[in-house]
Amino acid sequence: MAASTTKKALVRRFDKDTVAGYINPLSYLQPTSVELLSAEGNVAAIPYDEIRSILFVRSFDAGVESERQVFFTRPKIEGLWVSLLFRDGEILQGIMPNNLLQVEPQGFTVIPPDSFGNVQRVFVPRAALQSVEVLGVVGSPLHRRKPKEAPKDQIGLFDQ
Repeated sequence: MAASTTKKALVRRFDKDTVAGYINPLSYLQPTSVELLSAEGNVAAIPYDEIRSILFVRSFDAGVESERQVFFTRPKIEGLWVSLLFRDGEILQGIMPNNLLQVEPQGFTVIPPDSFGNVQRVFVPRAALQSVEVLGVVGSPLHRRKPKEAPKDQIGLFDQ
């Protein structure tokens, strides 16, 4: 039996109104709007210019206001470390894939600083942003660490 394809999401609007519902991650990005299924079963199409962010959450009941917006130290997750500046002046940092083929034309999906909290991923439409700045590349394939060699003077106890 296949698992459910809908994900719990909170759509935050610029008028500070938050709409809770379910989103199909394969088809929610329409050409001019986002498709959201409310808890009552109504389908709503919310235009991109009204959306501040879409928070993919574990639970509707847990709060999202206490979530961190910036990393305290350099992140450990591989990808592009970005800083998103919203139209209203707020900043959100996150990690996005280091693959430009995975960037949606409507916006950016990032992993927030506290991905172990209630918010797992955040989608931010391009219309909601003033700027996007790359702060660093974490885990670049150009700078792979070479494994340490065994010391030459070490005896081999289990060598044949």
